[in-house]
Formats: sequence, structure tokens, C-alpha cells
Amino acid sequence: MNTAHLLEVLPVTAITGALPEQVTDLTTDSRAIHAGGMFVCIEGHTVDGHNYARQAAEAGARVIIASRPVDVDTEKTAVVQVDSTARAIGVLAARWYGYPSKKMKMIGVTGTNGKTSVSNIINGILMGAGERSAVSGTIGFNLDGVLYETENTTADVLTTQQMIAQAAEEECDTMTMEVSSHGLIEGRLAGTEFDIAVFTNLTHDHLDFHGTMENYGNAKGLLFAQLGQDLTQPKFAVVNADDPWHAKMAEMTAYPVLTFGIHSNAMFRAADIDLRTDGTSFTLRCPEGEFPVEMRMIGEFSVSNALAAITALYAKGLAIPDILGPLEFLAPIKGRMERVETDLPLTIYVDYAHSADAIEKAIDAVLPYKKDDQQLIFVIGTGGNRDRKKRPIMAQKASKADYVILTTDDPRDESYESITGELAAGMTHDNYACIGDREKAVRHAIETARVGDIIIFAGKGHEDYQIIGSTKYPHSDAVIALEEAEKKFGKGLIGN
Repeated sequence: MNTAHLLEVLPVTAITGALPEQVTDLTTDSRAIHAGGMFVCIEGHTVDGHNYARQAAEAGARVIIASRPVDVDTEKTAVVQVDSTARAIGVLAARWYGYPSKKMKMIGVTGTNGKTSVSNIINGILMGAGERSAVSGTIGFNLDGVLYETENTTADVLTTQQMIAQAAEEECDTMTMEVSSHGLIEGRLAGTEFDIAVFTNLTHDHLDFHGTMENYGNAKGLLFAQLGQDLTQPKFAVVNADDPWHAKMAEMTAYPVLTFGIHSNAMFRAADIDLRTDGTSFTLRCPEGEFPVEMRMIGEFSVSNALAAITALYAKGLAIPDILGPLEFLAPIKGRMERVETDLPLTIYVDYAHSADAIEKAIDAVLPYKKDDQQLIFVIGTGGNRDRKKRPIMAQKASKADYVILTTDDPRDESYESITGELAAGMTHDNYACIGDREKAVRHAIETARVGDIIIFAGKGHEDYQIIGSTKYPHSDAVIALEEAEKKFGKGLIGN
């Protein structure tokens, strides 16, 4: 790309050295630089790119974007000084990839819980309706049915623009993105033009980062504020009227607001809900009339997630029958109250619940079907070096289960005893165990189980790893549970 054309979007404070006419690539990773490329020095949580400017230059970078002096030979590599490289990379990335979000419908989904489910329901319905569609988030980047791994719920700004550009090149009609509060605060969505913003809920989580619920709510609200003020563009905000924070989200946008809910008088509402162990049915009441809905997902929270997706797709312009047809056949979202298929005499679910609200909803999804001679075993962990205030609240909600095993998700550098001890402070009964080693905790759940019992492994969901220290180790709750169950009950695995 022409260097001058790329840089004209930046408020540059100084340029040292001669700029090349063209740059071959744009990166924030000094190890990925190509000859003739542009390297942007980003100051991250653990690594400062300014310290790698010389390495990038020696690898072939011909332009360095920096916010403080860097040690490079400016006879060979030009240094462009800006006030903030974090802001610069968003502007540069959007221009580099040709503002790809303007080339398709963009749906952003934010909230404490439900982002992954709502995003993937939207994507599944669109693909079922014959559209080319992409979705990015916690599970990865799914481009028209092909899944690529991603590092964070909301990727860094350069990767985000790259994914959107790839979806545009594949001629996707729509891209749906999970939007985290961290991603919004840190500017990872810079340059992304959303057409529809969806709010699921706001409950206690990430206060180690945000400090207060007010700050947390304001961070989520940025998605709605960033819809912009150009009312010639058809855009919509979709909010959960059952959540008290929905009014805050609605306040932060100038665009029309569509509401959904179960317990409120929303525009899109579920009535006559029939919750079963094999699926759910309800009556959709909306501006177009009443429609019967069938789906394979379980629990009242899944009804709310489905309503969010239905409302968003209605805002996009799909007819209600065209939305509900594919919804009926969608499989449960991976790792979200996903039943592990086996002919062993246990019912096993894996779920991603790692907030008090999500834990309560996971338990409530199965309690109505638990028989008197069955026990519900709930395995719950939380991450090390993260929000500690939520731990006892999580355990308090988990106490609705008959037997609770307190463990860790990703302990990182925090001791097992610290994590499980703070969880235990919230237990309301004594029928629990503290087992910090998650693999041992999973095996203990199976060892404790009787024929017919129900077990929910919460916290890891779809993840197939565990972070101990700074290293990722292979770990799958489902695989370990089935291995232990086969030892106890004999062979019989169908699959997972």
C-alpha cells in the first residue's frame, strides 16, 4: 500500500528518516514482519513493542510507528511518532484492509452471559437460511462453516480487521461478533462499523478490571454509543428488557431500540414456555403476530438467547418464518449446557458458566427434571489472578446442587488453596469438597456419582486446555469424565 495514503489518516507528531513509497504489510508482532513492512509498537499488559523496534527493523521493517523514542537506524527505517500507538493501530488497520465492515451486515453481541450462544444462534440460523455467514468470539472464528482458533473473545484490532476482511472476501452477507467489555475499553473494535448491537445481560463479573458495576455497564454501553449518529444508515439496538441495565444501553444510542424478554412486556416475548430435557418450545409474540417455536437447546436462559437472536435477525430484515425454520434444527452450542452423549448410566453436561448468574441458570435448567433418587453434582472453578469478589457469590449459587466440588478453571499463578478457599466462603451447606487440581476434581465427581446422577462440569465449557502458570496444558472435562466413568461403569461410550 502507498505509505503516504496509509499515514494520512494519522495525526503524526514527527517523522524521522525517509518514508518508503510503499509498505508491504502491517503488523504489531516483530517476529511476523516482512521486508518492507510497517511495525506498530504497542504497549501491552506484559510486553512493550517499543522494546522490539530494533528487532523489527533488522527483520526488514521500513516504517516504525512509535509513541516514544526507539533505537533504530533511521537511515534505513523511518520512525513515525504519534501520541498513541494503541489508537493508531485501529485507524491504520481499518484503512489497510479497506474498511471491510462496510461491505456486509455487522452484528455485535455484548453482555456478561450469552454472547457466545446468541452469536452462534444468529450464525446458525443465517447459514440454515442459505446465507454465507461468519461469527467470531470465544469459540473461535467460524467462516462459513470453517472454524479457526482465536486467542480472545474479542481479538486485537489488527486481527479483527483481518477476520472481517476475510469474511468480506468470502462474500459473507453477515458477520456476527462477540464484543467483550475489555475489547471495547481497549479499542479492539476501532474501525468496525456495526449495524446491529445486541445486549444480553449484565451481572457481576470482571470487576477486577472495571472496578465497579457502573464502569462495567458503561463499557458495555460503548457498543451502542459507537453505532454513531448518522441516522441515514439503518441501524438498530436490540436489548434484553428483562435486565435492568437495558435502559442504560438504550440511552446510549440514537438508533431505534427493539426489546426482547420473557418476564417483561417486550416487543419480542416468549410465552407458554415448555422446558424439557431434550429441548424447548414456546410461543413467540412479536409485532408480526404469534408463532410456535421449537428448538433443541434447554433451559430458560436458552429461550432468552433465542429471543435475542430472533430480534436481531428481524432487525436485519429476515421474515419470522425464515428465522424460526432453521432455529428448530440448530444443535446446542458447543460447551453451553452441552450434554455429553454416552450410554453410560449418568447424565453429564459441560458448561462455560463462570459467573454467579450463569451458574444459577445452569442449575435451574436441570433441577426440574431431577428425580428424588438422583443427586445433582456440580463442579465449579474460577480463574486464578482474576476477580476474587465474585468467588463466594458463585459458590453460593452452586449450593443449590446436592454436592458441590470447588476447583479451579485456569489457576495461573494463584495457589489452589487460595482459589478454593475463597469459593468455599460462599457455600450454604457442608456437602462439598475442595479439590484444586481440576483433573482430580473431575475424576472425583465421577467416583462420587451413583447410577442415574446428573453432573454439570462448569467453567471450561468448550475449552480443551487449562492455564497453569503461564503454560497451556491439554485438558477436557468431557474426555476425563468419560474415561473415569468407563472405568467405574464399564465400556459404553457413544461419543462426545
